[in-house]
Parts: sequence; structure tokens; C-alpha cells
Amino acid sequence: MQDTTTQATKRAATTNRSRAVSADLIAVVIAVTNGEPRVLTIGQADALPSGPFELGHRSLQSGLRAWVERQTGHPLGYIEQLYTFADRDRIGDERVQISISYLGLTREEQAERSPTHGWRGWYDYFPWEDHRAGVPSVLPDILMPRLLVWTDEAEDMNMRRDRRQRVAYAFGLDDRDWNEELVLQRYELLYEAALVAEATRHSDDGSPLSVSGRPMIADHRRILATGIARLRTKIKYRPVVFELMPPAFTLLQLQRTVEALAGRLVHKPNFRRLIEQQDLVEETGETVADTGGRPAKRFRFRQTVLAERAVAGTKLPLSRA
Repeated sequence: MQDTTTQATKRAATTNRSRAVSADLIAVVIAVTNGEPRVLTIGQADALPSGPFELGHRSLQSGLRAWVERQTGHPLGYIEQLYTFADRDRIGDERVQISISYLGLTREEQAERSPTHGWRGWYDYFPWEDHRAGVPSVLPDILMPRLLVWTDEAEDMNMRRDRRQRVAYAFGLDDRDWNEELVLQRYELLYEAALVAEATRHSDDGSPLSVSGRPMIADHRRILATGIARLRTKIKYRPVVFELMPPAFTLLQLQRTVEALAGRLVHKPNFRRLIEQQDLVEETGETVADTGGRPAKRFRFRQTVLAERAVAGTKLPLSRA
């Protein structure tokens, strides 16, 4: 009887371990270098810095900082909690895994190339999101035709109508404007339509893996999309872009950084007028002559802005041309 009870206890313990909930801390660390938004990655540039929350961690944030520094050697400055994911079906794991993600903003440190980590342009993962030079060809040539085929393949008329409306809203069809903030909605639609590698890697139906964009492990590209969407929203009402700039910069450099993040051009006169009206920057008294024209003034963020980061931010005067 005792042996039977012991065996049952062991089986219960094994079952409990297999059903245990594990919490992973995942960092979306963003920098803008030479006018291009970049994300800190590990492995073969297919994963975000991450690791499990452990008993030795004083808090979720301290655990995240420890993992990022251990895996990349890069200390984190500004971070904020992004989102918590708990979708077992999306990561192909029998465990119940919670992913607690954070958004970090920093400046890329130039260092020797490393086989374990590095910086990668975020448009490598989302090429359809960069509209600075116009509509990227991957949208009209590849993605939209396949998405419209997917809408027509729906089982009934109501589902077809629903799919069509969602595609039009997310991708700016039917006289709708392109909304740069809908990064996650666009990725989720591509996932649902099996047009990204993450959606088909666990299936055996012979579906094409991907039509565009660099895939990532587990659900990391979805988490990166969430981080990009959050940042594109925040730069319109909070001055978080300051975290990405060097101590001194020209207004053109600031404009190019905002455009890089938004994936859209901004209206130059309106942008400069807004920066001046909001009293966000002050002149350093220096100029730089590498802009191809007359020397450009260098600016820095006012100390009161840096100390009070909750003030109204830089609204984006987006160009509709």
C-alpha cells in the first residue's frame, strides 16, 4: 500500500511539473543608429534577450536587467513593461509559459562583432512597415494579393466580410490611411493567413514558410511587433525619443530618428515648429558642418525635460504626400 501511494505521489509530482507555469522575461531593446531603428538580438539574430524569472531575482525588472547584461553585456537604462503573453499554441510547447515583455530604449554601443549577440535593423523583420521611401514593393507585389486570396477562401460570406474589413483597416485599403501604429494587427493578420514562417513551422501540410521578413524563435517576432507599435504610439505624446539621441544633435538628426521609428516622413517645417513651441530643446552654441549645406546648430534636451519625462511629447506632423 505504501509503495502504491509513493508511486502515485511521484506520478502526481511529475504531472504537476509538466503542467507548471514558467515565466520568461523578454526584452525588446531599441536603438537608432545612423537613421535606422535597430533591435538587440541574441543567437542567430532570431531571438530577443530573455531568461526565466528566478527566485534570486529581487523583481521582474531586476531579473530582466540581469539576463540582458548576462547575454549581451549591455546594461539597460530606460525600460517599461510592455505586455504579458500566455499563448501555448503560438510557441509549440506543452508547458504553460508566460512571457513578460519589456521595452527598453538605449543607444547602440559600437563594439567588436560577437557570435552570441548583436544589433539588427527592425525592418529586416517587418519590411512592409518602412514607408519612408513610399509603399514598399513587398506589399502590392506579394502580401496584398495573398491576403486577398486568403479573405476569399473564408468559409462563408460573413467571415469573408470580416477578413476583408480587418485587412483594409490594418493595411490601409479602400480609401483608408496607413496607420503606422497597427504593427501588431498587421503581423497577426499575416500569421492568421499563414504568410509568416512562425505560423507554419509546426505544421506538416507543406505550406510555404514565409514570403517576407526575417523569422524569430517562439513568439519573439510577435513581441517585437508589440514593442514597435508601443514606441510608435508613445513618441506622439511622450518625449521618449530623447533616450535614443546622443547628448548633442542637430534638428535634422532628431527628425530622422522620429521618421525612422515611425516608418513615415514628417513635415519638416511643422516638425521644427512643434519642437520649438514645446520648448523641448536648447542650443549648445556649437555647429556642425557635415550636413552638405550651411553649418547646422547643435541642440540638447533641456534639463527640465529630462527631469520631467511625463511632459507632452513630440507630436508627429506626418507627411501625407
